[in-house]
Amino acid sequence: MLEKVREKVWDLLNEEDSGHGMEHIERVLKLSLAFAKKEGANQEVVSLIALLHDADDYKLFGMDNAKNLTNTKRIMNECHVDKSIQEQVCLALHNIGYSKRLGGCMPTTIEAKIVSDADMCDGIGTVGILRAHQFGIKIGRPFFVRDSFPLENNSPEYHMKKTSSTINFILEALFKYKDIMLTDSGREESNKRHQRMIDFLYNFFQEENAPEWIDILNKYS
Repeated sequence: MLEKVREKVWDLLNEEDSGHGMEHIERVLKLSLAFAKKEGANQEVVSLIALLHDADDYKLFGMDNAKNLTNTKRIMNECHVDKSIQEQVCLALHNIGYSKRLGGCMPTTIEAKIVSDADMCDGIGTVGILRAHQFGIKIGRPFFVRDSFPLENNSPEYHMKKTSSTINFILEALFKYKDIMLTDSGREESNKRHQRMIDFLYNFFQEENAPEWIDILNKYS
C-alpha cells in the first residue's frame, strides 16, 4: 500500500522544482522514520503522513486543495487505505506547517509531531537554505538585498507573502524552527541544522563585506 501511495505522490510532485518535490518528500520520509524509531511511533501512519504532507500544499495547489486535502483523499482512497488511518492522516495534515503553527494549529499525535519536526528540519540547515533559494527563484525573490532588513512579524498572513529576500526569509522564519520542535528527536536534529545556517550566513556576510548584517545575524542567532 505504501509503495502505491509513493508512486501516486511521485506522479503528482516529480516535476515540481520549487523545493517541494519528491526529493524533499523522500528526505522527510527517511528522517520521519528515523524519528519514529526513537519515539516509538506507528511507522505506517508516519510514512503516510510524510509521503502526503505536500500533496495539497497551498503554495503548489492553492488554498481550496489545502483546505479540503483533495489530492490526499483521492490518493488514499485509490490505494485503499483504511478509513481510520485516513482520518489520522487528514487530522495530521490539517495541523502541519509553519504558517498553520503561527495561526495556532498544533499537531496532537506523536506521528503528526514527528512528521512536522522532520518537515521543518528539512527546511533548515544546508539543504534548507538551498530549498529556500530554489523557491525564491521560482517566485522571483532575490537571495540578498543589502538595504532591505528583516522584520519581526509572526502573523501567518505575513509568512504567506513574498518576503523581500531569501536571506530575510531565513532570518524571519527558518531561524525560529528549532524553538518549535515537538519531539526530542526533532530538537536534537534541528539544533545541528540551525548552527549550519548560522555558519553559512556568517561566511556569506563576510564575503559580501556586510558587517551590519553580521550584527543582525548575532541578534537573531
